[in-house]
Amino acid sequence: MLVEKLKKEIGKVMVGMDKEIELLTIALLQGGHILFESVPGTGKTMLAKTFAGCIQSSFSRIQFTPDVLPSDVTGIQYFNPKDKEFELRPGPVVTNVLLADEINRATPRTQSSLLEVMEEKQVTIEGKTLKLEEPFIVLATQNPVESQQGTFPLPAAQLDRFLMKVPISYPEFESEREMLRRFKDKQPLDVIEPVISPEELRECTKEVKGIHVSEDIESYILQIARNTRDHELIELGVSPRASLALLRASQAMAYINERDYVTPEDIKKVAAYVLSHRISLTPEASLTKTNERVMEELIEEVLVPVESRV
Repeated sequence: MLVEKLKKEIGKVMVGMDKEIELLTIALLQGGHILFESVPGTGKTMLAKTFAGCIQSSFSRIQFTPDVLPSDVTGIQYFNPKDKEFELRPGPVVTNVLLADEINRATPRTQSSLLEVMEEKQVTIEGKTLKLEEPFIVLATQNPVESQQGTFPLPAAQLDRFLMKVPISYPEFESEREMLRRFKDKQPLDVIEPVISPEELRECTKEVKGIHVSEDIESYILQIARNTRDHELIELGVSPRASLALLRASQAMAYINERDYVTPEDIKKVAAYVLSHRISLTPEASLTKTNERVMEELIEEVLVPVESRV
């Protein structure tokens, strides 16, 4: 079972992160991207590196700062004086797992350089387009504590490209104790080995696409999406892309639970992660509630279909 393999191997490094590993697996199976939000030092970068090592894939990291240019992300055409001709030098986006560290420190122009690669799995460098090899997943991080100083909040179009936004909290007391004991005298990544090959992953992704979604489940997803557009506390509801993202995430959730059909419970488990970052609250609502809280309340208000396998 893919998720159990990943939990076991990533668990050698990351303690107490079963939920985050499950969500990472969902993104991997559906070719989606994740935005991690947490204060510094809670393991976002380590989780991304460990994840890349477990799936036998290439890994690149971009440390975003205001002076990073779009060409630093995508790549350039440069003149080789030895050969007297221009050569293509791809940027760090040409990889399997891309860690976009502190993405909200980049300027909007640099942030937008990721739009094409996240949506179409290709990058255009001075007129030449390169298709990226599968799998390709962007794991971006941002620090909510410094969201008002020296940062550029991600626009709605950029946020909409992320399949899920996943908050990472401080570890439990005993989990943190275990981390201290485990790595006081060795480097965490030294113990990681690949647990799934590219061929196995491709087979899994094909199987996920075949997970059955009934008409009742489709209606349930659409009703949740429509309610975000009519809700009194929400100024901007989710897009049709969000409805499709919720369907795909629910398929992957059913798959890792070893079912060949989606249930309402699958949708409930992933809905807040898939939809919360895609809505904008009214100014009045944002004073007292979070996006996540409003989404949780909204989902509970939607009538759950009784029969979901037909």
